[in-house]
Amino acid sequence: MRPCAIIPAYQASRTVAEVVRATRALWPEPDAVFVVDDGSTDGSAELARKAGAEVLSHPNNRGKGAALRTGMSHALRRGFDVAVTLDADAQHPPAEARRIAFCDPDPRALVLGVRDLVKAGAPRANQMSNRISNFFLSLFSGRPLADTQCGLRRYPLQTTLSLGARDDGYAFEAEIILRAVAAGVRIVEVPMDVVYPPEHERVTHFHSVRDPARIVFRVLGTLAESRITPATP
Repeated sequence: MRPCAIIPAYQASRTVAEVVRATRALWPEPDAVFVVDDGSTDGSAELARKAGAEVLSHPNNRGKGAALRTGMSHALRRGFDVAVTLDADAQHPPAEARRIAFCDPDPRALVLGVRDLVKAGAPRANQMSNRISNFFLSLFSGRPLADTQCGLRRYPLQTTLSLGARDDGYAFEAEIILRAVAAGVRIVEVPMDVVYPPEHERVTHFHSVRDPARIVFRVLGTLAESRITPATP
């Protein structure tokens, strides 16, 4: 198994260099750390490049899902078979990213990080949003899912790209889960530590109302397309 790290970044100039340096220091192949700059205007791309990452850039902001697809396609062409994704805001400790890279020997598995949001001190709006997303995806996938919004994951690259997930935003991560279930992909959940800085230091582009609503609509569309039958109680 040959893992790379993909870090989608948008307006992350305060933290992206730190995340890149720490990830490269722990990664088996330091040159396997890719940052996808999603149209930032604050110098994030140059800071990531100076920290040692290979940077892929979108000229305009397209969304997290689009950034992940760009990074995955590039990584697959480079010969990697799995990709660990972590956020550029330093919420995901690079040591946990390395742990998730090797936590399961099956490179075909989709590995989902599971956060303890209460213990981590996540905002209540984020906790509620995650509960709602977990409820709907567990219901429609027919299996319990503990954390459907965590961005710290390990993706099997070829399988993930073949699933045809199309959402360009945060709903991409929910869409992938449903499509993986429909395709019979093995899903592994692994508890992960995360860091939530004090509220005045937080940088997030996740909207606690708009993005969960988009996730639900994307879930319903994926159900219709994939003919996944919701689980019966």
